[in-house]
Amino acid sequence: MTGLFTAYRLARAGAGRIVVLDRGSYLSNGASGRNGGGVRQQWETPETIRLAREAVAAYRRFGSEFGVNPWFRQSGYLFLADSPAEVERLQAVHRTVTREGLPSRWLTPAGVARLVPGLWTAGLLGGSYLESDGTLYPFPVVWGLFEAVRELGVEVCLGTEVYRISGRDDRRLSVDGGYGRLDADIVVNAAGGWSSEVARRAGIDLPTRPVRHEICATEPLKPFVDPMVVRASDGLYFSQTMRGELVGGLSMPHAEGFGAGMTTSAGFLARYARAILGLYPALRELRILRAWSGYYDESPDGLPILGADPALPGFVHAAGLGGHGFMLAPAIGRLVAAAALGEATPELAPFAPGRFAGPTARPGSREQLSLG
Repeated sequence: MTGLFTAYRLARAGAGRIVVLDRGSYLSNGASGRNGGGVRQQWETPETIRLAREAVAAYRRFGSEFGVNPWFRQSGYLFLADSPAEVERLQAVHRTVTREGLPSRWLTPAGVARLVPGLWTAGLLGGSYLESDGTLYPFPVVWGLFEAVRELGVEVCLGTEVYRISGRDDRRLSVDGGYGRLDADIVVNAAGGWSSEVARRAGIDLPTRPVRHEICATEPLKPFVDPMVVRASDGLYFSQTMRGELVGGLSMPHAEGFGAGMTTSAGFLARYARAILGLYPALRELRILRAWSGYYDESPDGLPILGADPALPGFVHAAGLGGHGFMLAPAIGRLVAAAALGEATPELAPFAPGRFAGPTARPGSREQLSLG
């Protein structure tokens, strides 16, 4: 998704020939088609909040700009705290979001119960809520953007692996892969969970790691929950789609890497069922219809890695987005396209790849709210 938004921005700027290479054989085969569709602005750092605000504005006008309805429904995000530590954490996020000009609300357990009738609030200590967050359907966004970039002359090559990226004496880059050889002034690494592998094929050690996350969808019910509900302590999250399904997941202790593929597990289904029934005992008879997984692209400090790599001129990263690549893609695409065009982009400074030139922190040591 980030790659397509970047290509769209570059094409609109008249950047010349643009080729998007995707190792998958069909659109949405990666994380863009495997996420829960959440789009939120509640973050721990002002810089990320600003990216998220831009993304929300972009998704609000997506239908008029691209002629495709993404069914963006701004019914809010509710983060729940069930321990004093989570209260402290979420209240800090609430204060930061409020300072950025967004009307975040801190709710008592009684306020949570009024917002989400039927939610079991025993053990809850409160929650943060922002009404302008919401959810959308990923697939119309992917297809609308795909058609838009093709109309602008962008070449999108599916089922095309990249084997090697190398610098040349004339400061251009050569990309060898299933397409053959391409010579380029700029190469953007927007490979999601595979970003570190693509970087290695360019001779760069990018400190991102793929981590598998599982998700599922239930049979449809009549509407009964409006916001995306997230419990910060264990990563439980769920929302109800416009078709009535509950879509959600929770954090699991998966090992890094691609060993398990994009499958799901009985352990996840059991753990998710126990967790959601703890909040909604009335869902006991609800049936899960399908489950799947995708990869988060985790960086050492939980922040994106964006901009030109200092070790290889012309190689630009759009990586380390965790589980939020789709969520932030409109804003990330604008910034990365500007970096590719050599424009001054002070907004990229907190996310620059050069911040990992020295010793890096343990992955996740400054992890953002990484759920939903």
